[in-house]
Order: sequence, then structure tokens, then C-alpha cells
Amino acid sequence: MSTTNDVCGKTWSWVQTGAVLAGLAVALGAFGAHGLDGVLAKKYAGQTRVVAGEEVPASRKYMADFKTAAEYQMTHALGIIAVGLLLRFQCTHILGAAGWCMLWGTVLFSGSLYALVLTGVTKLGMITPIGGVLFLVGWTLLAIGGARACSPAPAPQPTA
Repeated sequence: MSTTNDVCGKTWSWVQTGAVLAGLAVALGAFGAHGLDGVLAKKYAGQTRVVAGEEVPASRKYMADFKTAAEYQMTHALGIIAVGLLLRFQCTHILGAAGWCMLWGTVLFSGSLYALVLTGVTKLGMITPIGGVLFLVGWTLLAIGGARACSPAPAPQPTA
């Protein structure tokens, strides 16, 4: 059973989770930029993929996929941090749900892309859109919850 305190971060810190995901995005982005190119060139030597109607080396396509995974991870880590900060103003289940959608969206979207690139198992790409849908739901919930958290409190009514 979930309580308001659970949603507000008494047992879960959205700011810390977002910060860890952001740090991992930086590390994975650096790995992709400085260590992955040679590995992918070797792993996918001679293979091609069609991207936007053009045949390109598979290693180039997979490098772009890895970069996309790291970028989306960073973007949604910042969204998770925003959830944590907004929960300090108003504790709502909508904001908690936004955080969970962004967290699971990152696991499914970015995680499936990382795994696809590193293993070559293209069926993992079927998971990626589920993460994308969770991202969209998360941002929608953040917009709703953020509007509620940041709206001014109603003025007290004078008593007669």
C-alpha cells in the first residue's frame, strides 16, 4: 500500500535517482564517444543497415543509437530531478507517477538501445517504443502535477 510519504520521497529520493542516472549518462556518453567506436567497427565489420532509405555501415547506425540512448537518459534524469524538486512544494501521486514513468522509460528505452548496440540482438528494439510511451506519459503527468504544485494557494476567505 502506497502512502503519501512514500510518494513524497520519505522512502525514495527522486533527486538522488535523477542525479545517479545523469552521472551514468555522462559516463556512458563518454564511453560511447571515446571507447565504443573501435569495438563497434570490429563487431559490425562489413555489415550495413538502411537508415532513412540510405545504406550506412552498421557501426555508424549503432553509434547513433548509443548516443540517442545516452541523450534520452540525461534528459529524463533531469525530468526525474524536476519531479523530486516539485514534490517539495506539493506532494501528489501525479508527480510520483511521472517519476516512475520516466524511470521505467529510461530503463526500457535507453536500456534496450544500449543492449541492442552491445549485443546486436535487434529484437531488443521492440522494447524501445514502450520506453518512449512511458516518457510521453511521464512528461504529461509532470506538466499536470507541476501546474498543480506551482499554482498559488487560494486566498483564505474572510470570516464574518
